[in-house]
Amino acid sequence: MKPPIITLLTDFGSQDYFVGAMKGVILSINPEARIVDITHEIPPQDIRAAAFNLLACYKFFPAGTIHVAVVDPGVGSARRPLVIESGGQLFVGPDNGIFSWVCEREGDYRCIHLTNDKFFHHPVSATFHGRDIFAPVAAALSKGVPDSEIGVPVDDPVQLERIRSRSVEINAVEGHIIHIDRFGNCITNLTRADFSNGARLIINNREITSFRDFFAAGNDEAGELFCILGSAGFLEVAARNAGAARFLNAFVGQRVKLIRSAKK
Repeated sequence: MKPPIITLLTDFGSQDYFVGAMKGVILSINPEARIVDITHEIPPQDIRAAAFNLLACYKFFPAGTIHVAVVDPGVGSARRPLVIESGGQLFVGPDNGIFSWVCEREGDYRCIHLTNDKFFHHPVSATFHGRDIFAPVAAALSKGVPDSEIGVPVDDPVQLERIRSRSVEINAVEGHIIHIDRFGNCITNLTRADFSNGARLIINNREITSFRDFFAAGNDEAGELFCILGSAGFLEVAARNAGAARFLNAFVGQRVKLIRSAKK
């Protein structure tokens, strides 16, 4: 049997001891665990950035993987710690919507409120649940402890806004920017199913009609805006050799409208 995989996704960065402490707790409970860092460079307290990055990569891990995601501005408050089973994988972290896009995509999930402090690291710090709750719980799960021993079922986890786009007219779909990556590409919640040849994207009163297969297509000047279907499966707005977000004054949550051609 292969050692269990535990992934870590946080906003802790690499300057401080936080990630190392979480790994130490996991390995002290299960030395056989394989720990994979997804990223620790989520912008501080940016739950949506964490939700997007998790959504973009969890499918690439094998069944049974345990994902620990800690972007937790509510740490120490009444917000609940959770483990969620969805898509054949487990997700451990705060109840702040960080897993809601995964659950929405999968369409089926089971949610456990972590209440049995027998599985926590003590004393539990009010400011570091990543080390004292989420890491030890993930390690316990990786050793085969059933989640029914760690907590109680709940059916009302916090949800972010829905990831799916919505039709607003016969030939128009409304969406929004769900993430802006480090290159300044504006990633929307629109997918291949939403658009066709001849579509136009309107964002911040700018109309974009160029749809491309890869970033270097075309011979335009730096800053020319175009759309591309990104590797995460969502429609992105990009600018060759420049950041589209800066040219558009775009921000996460900003509405976009896709006008499809009359013929599909």
